[in-house]
Amino acid sequence: MAECPASPRVLSFLEARILGVLIEKEKTTPDTYPLTLNSLTAGCNQKSARDPVVSVAESEVQAALEDLRSHVLVLETYGASGRVLRYAQNFGRVYGLPAASVALLATLALRGEQTVSELRANSERLYRFDDSSSVEAYLDELAARSSGALVTRLPRQVGSREHRWAHLLCGAATLPAEKGSASRVGVEEQPGLEHRVARLELEVAELRTALKVLLRQPGELADQVDKA
Repeated sequence: MAECPASPRVLSFLEARILGVLIEKEKTTPDTYPLTLNSLTAGCNQKSARDPVVSVAESEVQAALEDLRSHVLVLETYGASGRVLRYAQNFGRVYGLPAASVALLATLALRGEQTVSELRANSERLYRFDDSSSVEAYLDELAARSSGALVTRLPRQVGSREHRWAHLLCGAATLPAEKGSASRVGVEEQPGLEHRVARLELEVAELRTALKVLLRQPGELADQVDKA
């Protein structure tokens, strides 16, 4: 399989999301591809088949597109109408990847870490793999690229039957246990994260208060136990 000799550049989270959307929509909605800025932004902010779900402005998408275009990862076109600027992806050619590998990377960029079984199911509309072993073979190739690994197999989580895979388009993957404090995706790109953290901090504070009350009143606690 073809392989790009140069080391791939590290993408930002939004750049990877944009490329994932363009790769996805090229296959799933060919009638509207290449995408306008509005359609591309909607695809980035889509609530289904996305992890994490984000809310980015057109101006943010536009800025990321300019950077991608400067590296030929995105191409501009006015399409048949010649009036509205549209965007197409050039990911596979720049990275020297076959369609199957492009589909797997797009699925990981859009949906986050997944097992081989999940990847086969979730990438079906982009590329149909014969079986799970075929998916794993492409993942192994992507992980062993001499020009730089593009995916990595994560340590198996407790209680999980399969290893999960993550893409390395944005640099080193964050392990699941680290995500609460050191996610590659910034807080501003994870809607609801601040709310969840605040809620957890409140619950911890309430537990600490309750524990202090119990520790201050050992006699009362013993009496209540005796009466019970």
